[in-house]
Amino acid sequence: MKVLITGAASGIGLATAMRFAQEGWDVCLNDIQTKKLRRIMQDLPAGNHLIFAGSYADSAAVKSCGKMILEKWGRLDVLVNCAGVSERTDLLEMEPERWRRIFDLMVNGCLMTSRLGISLMSGNGRIIHITSIHGERAEQYGSSYAMAKAAINQFCRSMALELADRNILVNAVAPGFVDTPMSVTDGENELETKWFRDNYIEGNHLPLRRAAMPEEISGVVFFLAGKDASYITGQVITVDGGLTITF
Repeated sequence: MKVLITGAASGIGLATAMRFAQEGWDVCLNDIQTKKLRRIMQDLPAGNHLIFAGSYADSAAVKSCGKMILEKWGRLDVLVNCAGVSERTDLLEMEPERWRRIFDLMVNGCLMTSRLGISLMSGNGRIIHITSIHGERAEQYGSSYAMAKAAINQFCRSMALELADRNILVNAVAPGFVDTPMSVTDGENELETKWFRDNYIEGNHLPLRRAAMPEEISGVVFFLAGKDASYITGQVITVDGGLTITF
């Protein structure tokens, strides 16, 4: 079985790549961090693994990736769209071009890699998007990121409808707090701040009182890629420790 994972150099993408490889899958790792991908390749269990170094929002790079997968594998069974970027965005002061950069990168990247995945699937394929609870919740200075995730959630539902006759299932996983490099901003890990401790560990807003580990998200992704998820499509599955069920 063959899987392409974008954003595979760290965090949820890396954990997902390791999970699939440990389960005997051939994995194609995508990220812009080429050196990290090469190191990860050395740590993967034996398999016919590939590297796609470049931006998943670069049409030329995506086209090159498709050609490589077709030559080396001949097909693709699963696509995991995990790549993402985040930046503080001030909707009143930020230049529109800079504000749109975050939105366009994630939405356009999702569109292009999805088209690639579909072209390489002969049926019974799976496409899994990693979005966020930000797709349905608001946070100050996060409008560009949140709108991109919301757009991908809706894109997931539309794809599920359009691809049902091809036997390609499309779902999304929306994590809450996860202990990944994206938790660090300007050298500070938000999971180690007084704000996080007061609100989510000692407070009542996060029932499980901790952030998820990346492996807890990758386990859900692997489930959605397997036979036990054969009647699930068009769904956004929240994995947030109960965060969004509270006031």
